Amino acid sequence: MVNIHLDNIDRQLVNLTQVDFPLTREPYKDLGLRLDISEDQVLRRIEQLRVKGIIRQISPVFDARALGYQTTLVAIRVPEGQMDKAERLINQHPRVSHGYERAHQFNIWFTLAFPNTSDAETEVRRLTSPMGAEAVLTLPAVKVFKIGAYFDMDGDTQSTAGTVAQPNSTLSQKAELSQTDKLIINAVQQDLPLVSEPFGAIAAQLNMDVEILAAECRSLQQRGIMRRFGAAVNHNMAGFKANAMACWIASPSEVDIIGQKLSSLREVSHCYERKPNSLWPYNLFAVIHGRQRKTCQEIAAGVSRETGMTDYVLLFSTKEFKKIRVRYEVI
Repeated sequence: MVNIHLDNIDRQLVNLTQVDFPLTREPYKDLGLRLDISEDQVLRRIEQLRVKGIIRQISPVFDARALGYQTTLVAIRVPEGQMDKAERLINQHPRVSHGYERAHQFNIWFTLAFPNTSDAETEVRRLTSPMGAEAVLTLPAVKVFKIGAYFDMDGDTQSTAGTVAQPNSTLSQKAELSQTDKLIINAVQQDLPLVSEPFGAIAAQLNMDVEILAAECRSLQQRGIMRRFGAAVNHNMAGFKANAMACWIASPSEVDIIGQKLSSLREVSHCYERKPNSLWPYNLFAVIHGRQRKTCQEIAAGVSRETGMTDYVLLFSTKEFKKIRVRYEVI
């Protein structure tokens, strides 16, 4: 299973905190009731899971577009001598969520968020110009088929449970937010503390009852503004050490059908149609996770055989140098 020993309760706890974290006054107590253990045991176990590096944080994941932001995937080709500088600049940028080295001539890939009032090319150029990049790809999403990773600690592969999968989904638009919505969104974007009433301090800051705060958070989730509230898991520490981005050339008439197929696979966490360009003709992207590289290779090859999409690349990450949840300011 995993390199770090976890007992059955630990594994169940990681699964629950990823996709079914209670938005209640005493969420850790409620988790304990589901696992037939005490609140104190839940708190101690989560603390140890953090120490072991399996749980990174417990916090909300928001739909960037609903909050008035855009996102884009960016790939750059950087000389070996500039890699450290490039990664340092990416790490310092508050709205870059993921950063990977990948085994390809485009050797650094990252995701960048920016306000709707900004231009993607301008934002990307502002960040990458000091890096000495020899080439830059800006690859915005055209359509999202699946987004959201869940790592099943009781299975051999990643599961689709808890992900957001919407076949043929167009990109979401900015949501209508009340002043209360905005105050709560700004306040809850933090790592939830390991105390009996973890939302208490946030509720006090907002001069709001904890039960009302929890209900408002559930409302944000039901409206799709908050994609989920739960744990971010370090997939490497959880045993899913192979991470590959598969990129295919799909015809416009087939991209929806194949995107749906990819999004149905347990091992695929993200699937997008992206805008290609002269340096990158691939338009259908899927992130595949597995415990071994062979798993990713077999899945990509199987999709290629079944769909006839023979023109594809499989880019394995060789280093994860950034993985955070971006904090969005809404006004």
